[in-house]
This record gives sequence, structure tokens and C-alpha cells, in this order.
Amino acid sequence: MPHLILIALGAHTMARLARAEVFDPNEVAFAHVIARTVRRCFLFGDDPASGKNFDHRKIWIEQYLQHFAACFGIDLICFAILSNHYHLILRSRPDVVENWDDTEVARRWLMLCPHRKDADGNPCEPSKPELDAIRNCPVKLADIRSRLSNISWWMRLLNQRVAQRANAEEEEMGRFFQDRYKAVRLIDESAVLACAAYVDLNPIRAAMAETIEQSDHTSAQRRIETHTQLPAESHSDGLRHDDSFLSPVENDEADGETGPVPSQSSKRCSDKGFLWFSLERYLELLDWTAREIAEGKRGQTPEHLAPILQRLGLESSVWCELVADFGKLFKTVAGNPCAVDEHRSCQTQRRFRLPRRIRDLIPTG
Repeated sequence: MPHLILIALGAHTMARLARAEVFDPNEVAFAHVIARTVRRCFLFGDDPASGKNFDHRKIWIEQYLQHFAACFGIDLICFAILSNHYHLILRSRPDVVENWDDTEVARRWLMLCPHRKDADGNPCEPSKPELDAIRNCPVKLADIRSRLSNISWWMRLLNQRVAQRANAEEEEMGRFFQDRYKAVRLIDESAVLACAAYVDLNPIRAAMAETIEQSDHTSAQRRIETHTQLPAESHSDGLRHDDSFLSPVENDEADGETGPVPSQSSKRCSDKGFLWFSLERYLELLDWTAREIAEGKRGQTPEHLAPILQRLGLESSVWCELVADFGKLFKTVAGNPCAVDEHRSCQTQRRFRLPRRIRDLIPTG
């Protein structure tokens, strides 16, 4: 198997490349997305200027993530919520949405954009006339079917709702998030793994936590609490800390997990994993990587983790640098050189360039 190494389009070309050139709405695609606030807004945590604490907004985001994962045709792979921005890894699933009947498409959209809400502000189950208004109109139905697997619509609705609540809370007007969220397409398994580690380890890199189990409001913490079989009860933040709304880690196609694999529950789009190894190994890799990055030294890769990096063709020191600097290195697409060389932009068929740093870091010859 050829070595898999991570590359990305240089930052100098990003402004000239429309997102439609990178993401085809008809393809299953992984995306690392980042949304940042504006006007010195503190999305979450403590605002040193005003002295106010906005930790409760973390709860808003996680509640929306759970609701969106249950309604959209998009898999939520990872998330991390920091002081003035958040990270998500999403996988669009037009292949799953294609198998939904017209009523299911209409129902899901009306749960996302309800006509009616209950006393607690939760969407009411749509009525027959509400469903008919969508499923009896072929043009509207086709448009909504497309929206349900569109990452831009996920981000649009998520940012809009957080912004509206935050502005109302602060009695402010205007933009809360930057106009354009950042989106990096992850082309292959090496890019997905490195980006997942980067997202899950963000609180540690930001000195907000010392361990992954202490990294609040991250997918890694959710998976650990579920994996260690802690009591599935509501915490003080009002959230059930389980990972049922997240995509499972292991994609074991040897056990017949091929095709769309629609979810057997109502909490997520599909039951398809995203890595070729188990959750246990992923958490171990995260823990080891966090220690290497935090301590600033490169020890020997544990024997049971070595095959993972060997499959990627990476030395342990290179892996740690890629995870630590993923956000700086990768601007538009990430993947191995062979895959990206074969990949073209969706509309103009342009090639994606390799940054010099990655070429220097990992020679392809």
C-alpha cells in the first residue's frame, strides 16, 4: 500500500476557490469546519473584558448538534467547543437521504424548521397539511432533499440559531459569527484520522484541559464516558453524556458494514464508522499523542499503536506535528499526494496544490 501522507491546498489560493469547487453535493464527503465569532464575542467561557461567563452556550451548541444529527442526512464525526470558535467534522450522506421516502424528507425538514413549537420551544411533530405542503410539491421536495445532506445548510442553521439566542441575551444586533466558516475537505483516511485527533485534542493544546477525559464539550469526552460505562444520567449541564448521536468510530466492512448503513436508531443519520480500527485504539492513540504534544518530546511509539502509523507511512514525530499544526497546514483539502493529484475541483477541474512544508516534512519519493 502506498504511503498515505497529508497535504492541502495552499492558503494563497483559498480566496480564489469557491466552496462549490471543493464539495460536490452529490458525493459523500468529509469536512472539517470551523466557525468563529466576531466583535470580540466570547461564544463560551469567561469574557475577560466584561467578567461575564458564557459556559451555558456550550449547552446550546451540544443540544443543537444532537438535534441536527437526528434530523440531517449528515454524520457528526467529531466536535470541540472552545472560547470563541468551534470545530466539527461532518460527513455528508446523500446516499442515505436518497433512500428516505418523501414523507421522511418532509418530516425531518419540519423538525429542523418547525411551523409549531411546544411550550418548551421544542418542535412539534408536523401535521398532515404541513407534510403535504412539501411532499406534494416536487420542486420544493427536491430542494429540501438536497438541503438535508448539505453541510452548508447544517452550518447556516446552527450559526443562525446560536447567533439569534446570543444577540437576544446580550441585547445586541448584527453578526455574531464571521461571514464565511472555514471548511477543509478530508479526502482520505489519513486526513480523517489526523483531523479527528486535532479536533479532539484542541482543549489540551489550548491548555483548557490536561487529559482527554477532562476535555469538556468534546466528542472524545463523550466517547470515553460511554465507553467506560459511566452512569447514563443527566449531568449538571442538563445533557445526557452519551455518544449515541455521534458516528461510531470503527468502520468494519468485514462484518458487512457496506453501503449507506442507515441508523437503526433515531439519534443519528447512519451507523457507519469512519476509521479502520476500534474505539479503544483511537482513544489510546489520542492519549499517547496528547502526552507527546504536551511534553514537547518524542518518545517511542507504543507497540500496539505502531501499526496505525505504519499504515499511514508516518513516523511518530511527523504524526505529532501534523496533529498539532493541522489547522495551520491545511486550508482547503487534505489527503495523501496520490489521492489529491487525482482529485480535481468540481466545476473547473483545477488541480489542488501541495504546500511546500508538507513536501519537506514528508518526502514523497
